[in-house]
Amino acid sequence: MADFRHIAFSDLFRDRSFPHSKHLRRLLAACALCAVLAGALLLIANLTVLLHGRRVYHSAEEIPERHVGLLLGTNPRTGNFPNRYFTARIDAAAALYKKGKIRKLIVSGDNGRREYDEATAMRSALIEKGVRPGDIYPDYAGFRTLDSVVRAKKVFRITSLTIISQEFHCRRALFIAAGHRMDAVGFAAADPGAVWPSYRLKMELREVLARTLAWLDVKILHRSPRFLGEEIVIPDEADVS
Repeated sequence: MADFRHIAFSDLFRDRSFPHSKHLRRLLAACALCAVLAGALLLIANLTVLLHGRRVYHSAEEIPERHVGLLLGTNPRTGNFPNRYFTARIDAAAALYKKGKIRKLIVSGDNGRREYDEATAMRSALIEKGVRPGDIYPDYAGFRTLDSVVRAKKVFRITSLTIISQEFHCRRALFIAAGHRMDAVGFAAADPGAVWPSYRLKMELREVLARTLAWLDVKILHRSPRFLGEEIVIPDEADVS
């Protein structure tokens, strides 16, 4: 009878103990590579978008004149309270208008549901601030920042404009505008979240993802607005005179 006493116990299971060890190492290596590539994508995308912050102005006195301003929409209310981001954007747009830095305003927001209408809310708020109704052009299909910016060019035929929103939002919108060969500057509305560090951190983390998606939309996916539609003419000064 054969004597198996000299065979180590581990030898019996050497080939069976970890049958998938090579596959596991390959999987870990693939995960590590994906993590590095994802990190590189986040870094490149965010740095590229942030570079457009150089075209964001904080002073109505210093910003160059543009015939048309593009006011980016947001929810007018947060629960039962007015949305301070919305109010700050309205104040910024009205200030530029009254100083003659812009003469016409596209108010672009989401109207995907009958009971939710950002563009009409912005129009009403601007009229209350003294902006002439005839100088306001609602865009009801501004579902995303990309939609608002690209529709300003393809529907309203505007290639030179001032984008109005909070600074973090302006940077992203300016990147999209540059990707579509538009001559745009940004005007930074007051940022209510800046006084609360925890909220500011939350917004910054959200923007990291939003900037990355914007970069992918412009550089890789070449995404278009959800809807375009018929051309809307905004008369310039020569047409009015």
